[in-house]
Amino acid sequence: EQRKSLLEHFQSRQRSVLKDFEKRVKEKGFEVVQVQTGPAMRPEIAPVIDGNPASTEQLQSKVDTAEMSQAELNALLAVQANLEGQMDLVMREMRNIERRAKKSLDDLTHKIVVPFVEELLDDLKERYTTEKARKYLDDVKADVLENVQRFNPKDEQQASVLGIQMHKEEDTYLEYQVNVIADNSDETGIPIIIETNPRYKNLFGTIERMIDRNGVWRTDFTHIKAGSLVKADGGYLVINAVDALTEPGVWTTLKRVLRNSQIEIQPLETSIFGSSSALKPEPIDLNVKVVMIGDAYIYHLLYDLDDDFKKIFKIRADFDNEMPNEQKSISSYVSFIKRLCDDEKLEPFDLSGVTEFVEYGVRLAGGQKKLSTRFSMLADVIREADYWARKEGVAAITNLHVRKAIDERIERVRMVEERIQEMIADGSIMIDTEGTVIGQVNGLSVYDVHDYAFGKPTRITAKTAMGRAGIINIEREAEMSGPTHNKGVLILGGYMRYKYSQDKPLVLSASIAFEQSYSGVDGDSASSTEIYALLSSISGIPIRQDLAVTGSVNQHGVVQVIGGVNLKIEGFFGVCKTRGLTGTQGVLIPPGNIKDLMLRHDVVEAVRAKKFHIYAVETIDEGIAILTGKPADEIHRLVNTRLLRFAKRHKKMGG
Repeated sequence: EQRKSLLEHFQSRQRSVLKDFEKRVKEKGFEVVQVQTGPAMRPEIAPVIDGNPASTEQLQSKVDTAEMSQAELNALLAVQANLEGQMDLVMREMRNIERRAKKSLDDLTHKIVVPFVEELLDDLKERYTTEKARKYLDDVKADVLENVQRFNPKDEQQASVLGIQMHKEEDTYLEYQVNVIADNSDETGIPIIIETNPRYKNLFGTIERMIDRNGVWRTDFTHIKAGSLVKADGGYLVINAVDALTEPGVWTTLKRVLRNSQIEIQPLETSIFGSSSALKPEPIDLNVKVVMIGDAYIYHLLYDLDDDFKKIFKIRADFDNEMPNEQKSISSYVSFIKRLCDDEKLEPFDLSGVTEFVEYGVRLAGGQKKLSTRFSMLADVIREADYWARKEGVAAITNLHVRKAIDERIERVRMVEERIQEMIADGSIMIDTEGTVIGQVNGLSVYDVHDYAFGKPTRITAKTAMGRAGIINIEREAEMSGPTHNKGVLILGGYMRYKYSQDKPLVLSASIAFEQSYSGVDGDSASSTEIYALLSSISGIPIRQDLAVTGSVNQHGVVQVIGGVNLKIEGFFGVCKTRGLTGTQGVLIPPGNIKDLMLRHDVVEAVRAKKFHIYAVETIDEGIAILTGKPADEIHRLVNTRLLRFAKRHKKMGG
């Protein structure tokens, strides 16, 4: 109402000045007219002839036609010039009135608006107490008061003091908008952000651009977008190491941010190619911990090749793929099953299904005292067990469904194992499972085809004669032996010298071979097997072929723990089962591997029915007695006697 009253007052004064001027103009026989000049209208003084305003051209034509004399025309033009001079003074007065009106309106607006704006800003200042926030709010207040007319209603915006309608585009009040780039107000604790796609934009943010109606790329501060680092400020950011290293620009920028504890949000092309950006936001101080997940190889590679890495990432934590097999871990397994079934709407497990699943976790870990933590693989077994349960139309997943899922997973990838079993069955790969042979033992090995590993029996033979060549490792001579296997053969030689060369020189030439091995051999788990083959060859006592042997040995003849014991046992069992179980077949293993036994159900049933046997052999003496059926002392006596004969004959021949 006060604005309307002021406007009416000043408009009344303008009308009064205009009316008085127009009256003087009419008294002189003139009239104020509006003349189009380009897009605008401007006022002019025109003489009235015959009741109508006349232009200069019309007056000149009257002079030409003798309707008016030149003197009369000159007199009219003189009066017109005088009136135009007066009109300039009137227009100046009108502008002065407009300026006074504007000042009065501004004063009125400030008088009314300032308390209102200050009240709102004071409330904000109480909530945001940082120095930067208060400075920003003071700037907002000053700008609002300087441009307060922008906040008037549209109808008032469009009306000027003179009443001329000015149509304007809708004001978006862009500079008063606030771009909240990160909001953790709903977090109950510190933020933990897991960035599964650590691209440059997702980690560090960017300044987006848009095309306006003229086809020009534009941007403003509302297009500044934060990345995961800013959102994790005050907490933790978790990323995958390989992903971070392979994404362009991520690694170098990440190091810079963590080193300086500051981030400058810029587009990727600005950071990598050095191009300029339309905006340069001020740096943001960060207090964030970055957790990079990767394997040991990546860690050591970065530690050795990047000096900044060891300075920035100071804490290393290893995560095992196994955990202790105890009640707490089993409870965690049960919770894992329950959670996955609930999340993915799977059928529930009954007790037998849970038991079978836990047994599978133990088997994956490779020992009875451990449980596997390879949860992605374990989750796949649960999902597949659910499939078989639903296919049967039952309401719960039992041990049979879990076992079916495991067997089907193996069946899909065991083609290589099947081919080898077929070759053993048809005699292409020679493996005896019955009878006795001198200097020949069934060893056990593990084949690993990346996503699947299986056991396979291997024939190991030894041939001996008098000579000084010692023990010849044929695999090594053919450059098909790994360093660990070479070490095992050298230890074997140490055992032979310790056992039989205390009172005489060891005059022996012996060759040991893995028969039909074409891909190389490594590991020392066959060293006990090789000793048995040597002792059999030297003594002439045959070895049972219905038994297979695994276990490394030390120079004292003690059998030591090996890896893959379950796969090795199952590999020989598979051959025996194909040919028919005789009740005498079995495997010799180190006693230290008993705790690792987690055999397939068919192997366990065969052992329980005494159709297959597993012997825990602590020393070479125990093993040779089982393999030959004769006391170890008798075997050693026969070996010693023959070696003594070799030594005497060698000496007699001038050796």
